[in-house]
Amino acid sequence: MARTLHELAETLDLPVQGPDLEIKGVASLELAGEHDLSFLSSPKHASLLAATKAGAVILARDHADQIPRALISDNPSLDFARALRLFEKEQGCLSGHSEQAFIHPQAQVHPSAIIYPFAFIGPRAVVCENCRLFCGVYVGEDCRVGAHSTLYPNVVLMARTILGSNVIIHPGTVLGGDGFGYTPSPHGLEKVPQVGHLVIEDHVEIGANCAIDRAALGVTRIGRGTKVDNLVQIGHNVAVGADCILVSQVGIAGSSKLGDRVTLAGQVGIADHLHLGDDCRVGAKSGVNRSLEGCKDYLGSPAVEARKFMRIAASWNRLPDLVKRVATLEKELKALKTTKSEDSHEQN
Repeated sequence: MARTLHELAETLDLPVQGPDLEIKGVASLELAGEHDLSFLSSPKHASLLAATKAGAVILARDHADQIPRALISDNPSLDFARALRLFEKEQGCLSGHSEQAFIHPQAQVHPSAIIYPFAFIGPRAVVCENCRLFCGVYVGEDCRVGAHSTLYPNVVLMARTILGSNVIIHPGTVLGGDGFGYTPSPHGLEKVPQVGHLVIEDHVEIGANCAIDRAALGVTRIGRGTKVDNLVQIGHNVAVGADCILVSQVGIAGSSKLGDRVTLAGQVGIADHLHLGDDCRVGAKSGVNRSLEGCKDYLGSPAVEARKFMRIAASWNRLPDLVKRVATLEKELKALKTTKSEDSHEQN
């Protein structure tokens, strides 16, 4: 939906510079056209302003004199994200409850919810107002989908999974499946029934093809506002705090606890029964085999504090030279021992 620049300034509550203009879309500085809105996120990219064809740019006041039209912002990245929401086209084309969906007679589905064809909603499940359940969604018995939540195609909620409000689940994700629990027996591995459940709190977003297991006993919990990337595995009885960021291919083993605002970069692995403190950040491909204090950065496998890891990493490039030096010193030491032994024999 097109808006004038001055309308955008009023909606976003930002100072405006330059004559009004109809804004039809959003784009990067390199690709923007004369009716597009763009943004400058960092001063290091300021050279792009000279060549951009953008109709207007969201940027800091320090660079406003370089373009004819601007929205002045103390946080251009955040305000551009707010602007994007105004131009975002919502996915989906249907309304109401499709006759091709199965809704169990004991389920409660709010009239305002949108249920696409071939969705399944089981007994005693509750789907609250303004939810959207796309094709192929499975909602098992005793599940709850909170208000204004969206489940994209082929999302699976196994029995007793609870979603808060404003939750977004992307395609192919399975929530509340069995935890990986087995115990040895004389006849092999005996499956341990997983009788707990999974709670996803408000404003959580979970990417495509993730798996979050229900608890063996009690609750697996994902805290309010946490964002989970694609291809993440979270084991049974894990507790993830509020506003955490879990990047692609993270794996968290059972019963580990993450504090609030924890960041796990891509391919981080967390062993079972560990605790990561608030504001802990773990770098890509790190392996965590012990509990970590909060408010610190960690790298490596096994993970150590980032400063220590950087010192270790700096020494790796010197290892070949160190090996040569040690070999040379060993030869010199051997020669000294030989000379000393010969001198000793001559004295005798």
